[in-house]
Amino acid sequence: MEAILRERFPDATVDAGQDGTPAVTVQPERFRALAETLAADGALRFDFLRSLTGVDGGDSGLGVVYHLESTVHGHQLVLRTMTGNREHPELPSVCDLWKTAELNEREVYDYFGIGFTDHPDMRRLFLRDDWVGHPLRKDYDGSRETNPVRMTNEVAIDTTSIFKIDKKGRLVEKKQVLFEDDEYVINIGPQHPATHGVLRFRVSLEGEIIRKLHVYCGYIHRGIEKMCESLTYPQIAALTDRLDYLSATQNRHAFCLCVEKGLGVEVSERVKYIRTIMDELQRIDSHLLFFSTLCMDLGALTAFFYGFRDREKVLDIFEQTTGGRLILNYNTLGGVQADIHPDFVRRVKELIAYLRPALGEYHEVFTGNVITQQRMKGVGVLSREDAISFGTTGGTGRASGWACDVRKRHPYAMYGQVDFREILYRRGDCFSRYMVRMDEIGESMRIIEQLIDNIPEGSFQEKMKAVIRLPEGGYYSAVETSRGEFGVYIESRGDKYPSRVKFRSTGLPLVACIDTITRGSKIADLIAIGGTLDYIVPDIDR
Repeated sequence: MEAILRERFPDATVDAGQDGTPAVTVQPERFRALAETLAADGALRFDFLRSLTGVDGGDSGLGVVYHLESTVHGHQLVLRTMTGNREHPELPSVCDLWKTAELNEREVYDYFGIGFTDHPDMRRLFLRDDWVGHPLRKDYDGSRETNPVRMTNEVAIDTTSIFKIDKKGRLVEKKQVLFEDDEYVINIGPQHPATHGVLRFRVSLEGEIIRKLHVYCGYIHRGIEKMCESLTYPQIAALTDRLDYLSATQNRHAFCLCVEKGLGVEVSERVKYIRTIMDELQRIDSHLLFFSTLCMDLGALTAFFYGFRDREKVLDIFEQTTGGRLILNYNTLGGVQADIHPDFVRRVKELIAYLRPALGEYHEVFTGNVITQQRMKGVGVLSREDAISFGTTGGTGRASGWACDVRKRHPYAMYGQVDFREILYRRGDCFSRYMVRMDEIGESMRIIEQLIDNIPEGSFQEKMKAVIRLPEGGYYSAVETSRGEFGVYIESRGDKYPSRVKFRSTGLPLVACIDTITRGSKIADLIAIGGTLDYIVPDIDR
């Protein structure tokens, strides 16, 4: 692959990268041609954009780092391009090559001010339209005077910007209308219970039929990625649990893996066993809550109580070992914060013995119900091609027939040594997304059963330096959380503080695809579709 890239793009810089993944740096004027080749060439076929990260390189300018993967060939690539123009930075959009880039490029525009030419909707994604400046730039003025606390509501603007390059090579901004005056537009959220958090949809309807949908993020934005730039690596770990709080230990696992990779630290076998078991307990916890809230959304109150009743048993196990039930703060750099409780093994085995027959009750009460089937079968269909292009990993991608499990693609901890089935469905509808997660509860129990009686003796924490400094470079690690691939990208300058931290949200691709899969559906179907996509809003807003 590296030979192909060097041959076709001799002016690009190709090297082995930090972990052996080929890294390509290309000038912005050659970037679009290279991106098209990577996406379409049969020998390369990078059809999965794993992560898109805006960066501020200081004197070298502003730019973007793309982590790419081929679902056809299995190879990976890191692509980087920088523009030296800090006053009016612009780069070509790639959202026509990878659909997930549309919202990700809006995020980069929001935080770095990079305009993406030929992007169909170049608005801010998280911050208010009247926000001054771009917060993740190193020269950002973060004073209260620049952006005072505004007590007025943000006005919904029905126009968007499109950046084009004119015949003289200048960047030109054009306005385009989002909703015409004769469209019937309703607002759902940000305080609607069925949006599962402070997420807002504006929906254009024709009768009960959805014609288009725009998603509005940022209502719970806390600037976590900006905060990371002024925190040490152990301090950053405390923030990861608060992103997707139903994947708390998994998020933290990804961050610890990334830092440990950079430091060359290998944790003990005991830690790997414990982390794997905790991750699978977290997956069971999350899927039980998914089941409960979906039942509530569709009006099945009895099943809602069943799920919450049984989830408490998982939380009790968490609390006994970690002291937490939602925010666990358990994984640490080099290990875990404390050894497992003496009753941990017994209680986990009791949970599995109880939960297997309980799952049968769930299917009797809810899954087989005729209303459930009519509300979900054939509704909100996401094709395999769109799942890959949007980057909708996790249960959503696997419901469309995409084998996207990080535990299988890039095994970590003990996942390369246990036997489990990657649950795949083909129809890509709401019912398939529901069934993937219900079946995964059984697979999680199967993984735990293979490990729980074989946890080896050993240290639960490696000795780490008091001050942790990652060697200069860029590092990426990912795990399979309850909602899909959660990635952590760190750029280090060799200091005790990172230069840039990007968390690859599992939820942003899920809301990115809602417009595509709801068009032509009824407004009531939006509730079932949102519930089965299973996004978590703090993970989106970061």
